[in-house]
Amino acid sequence: MSALLQNISLIGDEIPWLGKLRQKGREAFAAAGIPGAKTEAWKYLKPRELDADDYVFSVSATPKSVDALPFDSYRLRFENGRFCPEGSNLPLQAEVVPLVETFMDKEGRAPFYAEQTDWIEKYPFAALNMACLNEGIFIRIPGGCRLDKPILLDCHICCGGENLFSALHNVVVLEGGAEAEFVEYYHYTGEVKSRYFNNIVNQIFIAENAVLHHIKVQDEAFKAAHIAFSPVCVGAGGRYESFCLQLGADIARNETKVMLNRAGAECEVNAAYKVDGWARADTTTDIEHLAPCTISRQLVKGVIGGQSKGIFQGKIHIAKDCIQTEGSQLHKALLLSDGAEVDVKPELEIFADDVKCSHGAAAGELDQEQLFYMRSRGIGQEEARQILIEAYLDEVISKVGNEQIRAWIKLLLHGE
Repeated sequence: MSALLQNISLIGDEIPWLGKLRQKGREAFAAAGIPGAKTEAWKYLKPRELDADDYVFSVSATPKSVDALPFDSYRLRFENGRFCPEGSNLPLQAEVVPLVETFMDKEGRAPFYAEQTDWIEKYPFAALNMACLNEGIFIRIPGGCRLDKPILLDCHICCGGENLFSALHNVVVLEGGAEAEFVEYYHYTGEVKSRYFNNIVNQIFIAENAVLHHIKVQDEAFKAAHIAFSPVCVGAGGRYESFCLQLGADIARNETKVMLNRAGAECEVNAAYKVDGWARADTTTDIEHLAPCTISRQLVKGVIGGQSKGIFQGKIHIAKDCIQTEGSQLHKALLLSDGAEVDVKPELEIFADDVKCSHGAAAGELDQEQLFYMRSRGIGQEEARQILIEAYLDEVISKVGNEQIRAWIKLLLHGE
């Protein structure tokens, strides 16, 4: 059995349905184990080193002062995987509560994560997250409500010399006609070689004609692991827009599964990554068109330096009779060194006629003529490289609709 399956005391162990749900996660993870080179969905990442026996599930920390970000938000603060009410402010017009407060509400809120678990046996780290179900946030935006500013999930790690395991399970529900922005920010302070493991699951439910703008920034420590899975259900006329920026971690995987369940459902799943050293950044998507007249679009761009690796696996599945469906997918990578590597696996599965689908992939190097031109104008080598990299990524970053968040992302790419 994996060393990650430790016997820890969790809130609500005495609740029968919750105990069964956690046990289902334990059994699924024990059966699957840590994926390896022979596991098709993980063959490019091979996270075998995560099967360590020195993880601790709780590290106390004094909450650091809240960083000022260049946009206003409803901030939900987590320190070392624990919710911090003193650093949080909640919107009045929506229901936002710690996940533990839903454990006694089997009829109202718990079914969103207790019954929608068809994926649990296919995704081993999501199963592990379910086995540790305890911390996280439940968000419900009532029908017709439009929040005036984003909900920010601010997850900070400062684990000292201990190897922390943190499991967050978030549930986001938008009722009919609602619209909201949900921003995840994962960052750390302390040693750049801090070892810890962030294991995230976001279950997202978008009802008829609702819209969710989902932004994620992952900027972890050099030796950290970050593995996240987001199953998203989109109803008739609903729209899911997401953007993920990966900047650091030894192992980072952001996996999104979107189910366009009703006619008129749409999604746009974009991402960017910039990695160096020995980092590995994995963007994996599975978009299922399960009804006619659904649309999906995806653009992913990466910048890879040092001995690092970029990975993109993207699947578009169009089910039988899902006519007048559109799906497009494109991945581009910029390699900055001879040791940089990119692995790309695009897939199309089409079981219907009268559809429009495309996918593509490209990789290249910095344009030396542009670099020479800029240097001839007195711009230093590193500054010129940075300008070209930021210009390369701007195509996908410009798809972030919120101007203030877009400016913040550009600051992070610039190292500020």
